[in-house]
Amino acid sequence: MARFILGLVELGVSAAVHLLFGFYVFSTAVAADISQAAAASGCPLLRRPPPAAGLVDVAAAAEEDDRRGVVLDGSPPPIVLVHGIFGFGKGRLGGMSYFAGAEKKDDRVLVPDLGSLTSIHDRARELFYYLKGGQVDYGVEHSQVYGHTRFGRIYDTGHYPVWDEQNPVHFVGHSAGAQVVRVLHQMLAEKAFPGHDTSEDWVLSLTSLSGALNGTTRTYYDGMLAEDGRSMKSICLLQLCRLGVIVYDWLDIPWLKNYYNFGFDHFEMSWRKVGFSGLVDLLLGNTGPFSSGDWILPDLTIQGSLKINSTIKTFPNTFYFSYATKRTRKLFGITVPSSVLGVHPMLFLRVLQMCMWRHPQNAPLPYKGYRDEDWEDNDGALNTISMTHPRIPIEHPNRLVVDDSDCNPLQPGIWYHKIIEGDHILFIVNRERAGVQFDLLYDGIFERCRKHAFRKSPPTMPNEASQ
Repeated sequence: MARFILGLVELGVSAAVHLLFGFYVFSTAVAADISQAAAASGCPLLRRPPPAAGLVDVAAAAEEDDRRGVVLDGSPPPIVLVHGIFGFGKGRLGGMSYFAGAEKKDDRVLVPDLGSLTSIHDRARELFYYLKGGQVDYGVEHSQVYGHTRFGRIYDTGHYPVWDEQNPVHFVGHSAGAQVVRVLHQMLAEKAFPGHDTSEDWVLSLTSLSGALNGTTRTYYDGMLAEDGRSMKSICLLQLCRLGVIVYDWLDIPWLKNYYNFGFDHFEMSWRKVGFSGLVDLLLGNTGPFSSGDWILPDLTIQGSLKINSTIKTFPNTFYFSYATKRTRKLFGITVPSSVLGVHPMLFLRVLQMCMWRHPQNAPLPYKGYRDEDWEDNDGALNTISMTHPRIPIEHPNRLVVDDSDCNPLQPGIWYHKIIEGDHILFIVNRERAGVQFDLLYDGIFERCRKHAFRKSPPTMPNEASQ
């Protein structure tokens, strides 16, 4: 009984902290957009539009801009920043930037908006059509198996329609975004997009920033069952998340969903489609993404990542670099948080818990050679061992980088990885937290893309060509 009560207290604290942070992000974006709309009206005090009206205009404009696309031509290759779980791209949450404005460091950067909770597979399909253009095709077999429509949103014009072997792209993926790019890369190699003659050489480089390359033990604390990595506990943080997402999508308030969208439109959970009885089925777990398992959390368990990794290669002509973050250290042989004030309040409890993770004795080990102690170091969301390079079920070619000069010149087909001190969200949303580290990190990433990751010769930047 005491253990059950303690679990409920922990659930209450976790839920409250996450809700407060979500409300902070959302309200900050709303306040900025209302202020911008009021300023544009010419008289902030007398002519300020109602909040909803201001948000409608902002959301509608962003949706239209994303649909038509901001078209880039060939060289130099664009850098595509791919967000992680609960993330958002350019146009969502008004003027807020998931990457804290890092996209402004280069003239040719794209920030796609993908489903924030949809599966790795679905997000990879969305990412392809965002760049190339056309209607998102989730695949016949996949759509039938998981019970959603085959086709999704339409991009009248892709953001990089010339994308091919001669005009490849650089990808930078944060958290789950890194795994999304890897799955997309494999799809390109397997020519999995009807009507497009794709290949693995469409991807010039992949930079993983706190990337979920091998899963995370945090999923089990949030509510996934360690026994199978697919099912959820009956009472947990993820169940609360599930209920909230279902109600949000069922209400289907257009301006609100344009402002922020979990990405489940292809499951057609709106009241306009399913009515009240459909809502009951969704809440009971009879239908929808949480019933079929076609959402992101099962993909982030160790078991789910192992299943994905077993089908993905590291390709010989692509450059790979990963930054693995950690907020832990050893104290008398015990792994503990390395800082109290240096860890975001939303993540501190999870940093502490993940240090103490022990796989259930009655559950089969997730992979051969698994050891609890290997998974103790973490950043509050992912285990550090998971972020360095793909290592389960087989270890991919890799090299530890202590100093950036250790990896110059870069060799393709090798995962260069560097461990840096920081929690999981240090380099996103709020650049002030990272301070000078923010600029050092992104400047290093962008410089590597522009000057060190190339197949023939360094690309010429537009401003260089004009000189």
